[in-house]
Amino acid sequence: MANEAKPCPCHIGDKLDYGGLGQDVQIDHIKAYVVKPSAPSDGAVIVIQDIFGWKLPNTRYMADMLAANGYTAVCPDFYVGKEPWDPSNDWSKFQEWLKDKKATEINKELDAVLRFLKEQCGAKHIGAVGFCWGGVAAHYLALQYPEVEAVVSFYEKDNVIPLDQVSLLEAQLKEKCTADYLVKVFPGQTHGFAHRKREDINPTDTPSILEARADMLNWLKKYMK
Repeated sequence: MANEAKPCPCHIGDKLDYGGLGQDVQIDHIKAYVVKPSAPSDGAVIVIQDIFGWKLPNTRYMADMLAANGYTAVCPDFYVGKEPWDPSNDWSKFQEWLKDKKATEINKELDAVLRFLKEQCGAKHIGAVGFCWGGVAAHYLALQYPEVEAVVSFYEKDNVIPLDQVSLLEAQLKEKCTADYLVKVFPGQTHGFAHRKREDINPTDTPSILEARADMLNWLKKYMK
């Protein structure tokens, strides 16, 4: 963990002043933000929230970016109505808050979202992008749902996960993983940089932010076909 005071570095970054181009809908038992591309598409991407929940403007901004690149993007409320983490909360209670929000216990929600994308959006090629908590969920989804063709997980290395652990992950993937994979580190960047940093604030951050987003789009394009 990062430290006793703040066991997760998710507080780093900015909350965008952004309204979103999509709409909130009901998918079975959960709510979701859905945004569609300007032209018909059979590609769809599940956008998985960080600890600040499905309504965070930054995450919706990323969903809209995916739609602008030709995908139906859906950002479900994987906490199913439970309150997301608030930056003003007492961080000493973070682990207690997290107990009923396990990233590996979302099958019911994933099943509903996949049905929605296939039956109501005409999706034939499905990918997923996850941030922080959602990055863990994206890994889980990749292992459990073979119909999901491409997965991008952000923020696997930061002051929570040291670089040597990333090297260990790469070694294990090389030994055991039969699917294509890529592990990429952005030196000098902090947790949340790709979606929680404003690209117009610090010019030194801008290249990494744009590169990470381009990598995401290129990975999805390469494997969702």
